[in-house]
Amino acid sequence: MVNGPDIVPAQLRAARAWLGWSQDELALKSGISKHSIARYEQGRSIAYDDTLAKLKGALEAAGINFHFDGATKGISTSQLDSRAQVRLPK
Repeated sequence: MVNGPDIVPAQLRAARAWLGWSQDELALKSGISKHSIARYEQGRSIAYDDTLAKLKGALEAAGINFHFDGATKGISTSQLDSRAQVRLPK
């Protein structure tokens, strides 16, 4: 199975931006190549479940939470700051 509801490209980009991480940094922390990350973020490829799990795991370890409630997707952080939650446009 590929491209399950674990994480969508917009969430990946938003989470990296929130943390101030480059694609290189996410690649290092997740064990996924920068090339794969870039292609997925641009919507030029699909990702396998294990790839998404590694990306999501690295971001969650840094404090990012992913949200899905039907059609709405977003991210938030467990850290207390003014950027408590971001909902992504459809």
